[in-house]
Amino acid sequence: MTADDVNYPDYLALDELLALQRLRSSPEHPDELLFIVVHQASELWFKVIIQQLHALIDRLKSGDAELALWHVQRINTLMRIVAEQLSSLDTLPPQRFQQFRSFLGNSSGQQSQQFRLIGALSGMRDDHFVGVLKAAGTIPGPLQAALEMPRLEDLFHELAADRGKTLESLYTGPGPDPVFFLAEALLEYDQAFQRWRFLHVQLVERIIGPGTGGTGGTLGAQFLARSVSQRFFPTLWAVRAKLFNPA
Repeated sequence: MTADDVNYPDYLALDELLALQRLRSSPEHPDELLFIVVHQASELWFKVIIQQLHALIDRLKSGDAELALWHVQRINTLMRIVAEQLSSLDTLPPQRFQQFRSFLGNSSGQQSQQFRLIGALSGMRDDHFVGVLKAAGTIPGPLQAALEMPRLEDLFHELAADRGKTLESLYTGPGPDPVFFLAEALLEYDQAFQRWRFLHVQLVERIIGPGTGGTGGTLGAQFLARSVSQRFFPTLWAVRAKLFNPA
């Protein structure tokens, strides 16, 4: 097949793509399609975010602040898309979700390896995060490799140091430069990820209520709420306090 023979449905493999929404409820519940599409779309966006995180890591390692900034800006745009699409599930009232929830079996969003990979690539290394990974069994290769990588925060500090910058100097120096804009973009990424988690907590509580267990025996909103306070770049937050509370 030549390029001239490729059309829109073939290029996007639409027949295969549109056949992947397999409703399990019987009789089919009309809201299950929405539920499946939102989560499948999230996983597709996660795939692109992971690609961009790997590119960001490479740029940070090479000291290229300008291209690193470009990748972070794209990641931030993707995070806004992932967060905003959750609003479509606000239209799913609890009594309707209850009608097909049992057909989800043991499936839970906490089982998303791509979501966990995003966290690992972004620098999550705390005991709780690693403990959750180990509790699920053998840590998959890509996840283990991500855990062994330098944290994004450490790579940023190395890049800044190579350019003769400290966090304090970025905010007290003569004026903004590419490293400053990169720092602000990374902070925006932290905010975007926290916002996604916060909206996810609200969504889960809106549908199944606070304190209700999730599917597959998970903690539901309780688990999500615990993760909202986790930050990828704590030093970028802490440096602000130094400006207003100098030692």
